[in-house]
Amino acid sequence: MGAGVVSSQGSSGRGGNGRRRRRHAQPMAEINVTPFVDVMLVLLIIFMVAAPLSIVGVPVELPKTAAGAISGDQDEPLTVTVTADGMLMIQTTETADTDLIPKLRAIAAERSDDKVFLRADGAIPYERVVQVMGALNAGGFSNIGLVTDVGGPALDGSDG
Repeated sequence: MGAGVVSSQGSSGRGGNGRRRRRHAQPMAEINVTPFVDVMLVLLIIFMVAAPLSIVGVPVELPKTAAGAISGDQDEPLTVTVTADGMLMIQTTETADTDLIPKLRAIAAERSDDKVFLRADGAIPYERVVQVMGALNAGGFSNIGLVTDVGGPALDGSDG
């Protein structure tokens, strides 16, 4: 790939009969790294563009709390979202209320972790959030994390 052979030819120096004698082939000791650098730069650009697209992007106005962040151990956490108009979404796929528990059971059968994150818009009634939490539990997910924005007011009156 990077090494080659350089052959050096010279005149024989014996009268000018035009014959040329080949010297022994010398290995080329230089490696051309320019194609490698070009490929790496292209891959870097591709990953820089693709990384923001892999984030779950259902727009919701999350309530603000003073609670700290939960550390996520798994690579891609399962996220269920309840939007302001009451629509249910698993990751970014819209799901009907009647299809939620069967889909969750199918997902739970394929996963080893029972952790799920619930994102609910702040304008959603508490009753709707609890209903979705019950469906998550019935679907096989008992480890439910509620997603909120940080920096909200704490119970002691201070801003977190």
